[in-house]
Amino acid sequence: MGYYGFCADEERTEESPPGNDFLARTAVEWEGEALKAREKGARVVITRFGIVMGEKGGALSQMIPLFKKYIGGPIGSGKQWFSWVHIKDLVEAFVFLIKHPEISGPVNVCSPNPVRNRDLAKALGKALHRPSFFPAPGFMVKLVLGEFGSVILEGQRVIPKRLLENGFVFRYPDIGKALQGILGQ
Repeated sequence: MGYYGFCADEERTEESPPGNDFLARTAVEWEGEALKAREKGARVVITRFGIVMGEKGGALSQMIPLFKKYIGGPIGSGKQWFSWVHIKDLVEAFVFLIKHPEISGPVNVCSPNPVRNRDLAKALGKALHRPSFFPAPGFMVKLVLGEFGSVILEGQRVIPKRLLENGFVFRYPDIGKALQGILGQ
C-alpha cells in the first residue's frame, strides 16, 4: 500500500496516482521493474497488500501484548485510516487471481472496509475483553520506529476495487469479526 503515500481521508484504488514520499517512490520503481516481464509475454499481477491480520506474527503480535497488559489503545490521534486484510482473505485472493488470468496489473489486496486506528483499537479491546483507551503518543511512535512511524501515524484508506469488480468475496470484510476469528472467539 506504500505506493499511494499518505492520503488522509481520500479513498485510493488501483487507478489512483502514486504518492511522492520515499516508500511510494520505492514502490513505483519496484513495480516498474516487475512490469518489464510483460515484454517477455508474462502476465504480471502487482499485489498491494494492506496490513495482514493473522494468528501469528504481523501487526497483531505487536498490539496484543499491550492490550493484554491493559495499556492498548489508538496510536497518535487515532484518526488515521488503517487498510488491512485477514490472512485467509489474502490467501483466497491469491487463489482467485491465479484462477482469473484475465486480471493483470495492480490489485489492492485489503478489506473493502478500512477502519480508523481508534476503531481498530476499540475492536481489538473488545475482542480481548480489555480497555482500549490508552493512546500511544505520536512522537514516541516516531522515536521508536523512525520513518516507518509516519506510515502508522498518517495511514491510508485503500479500497480493493479490482477484486470487487471481478467478483471476489471477502470472508472477513469486517474488522470486529476478523479479530474474533483470529483470536478464536
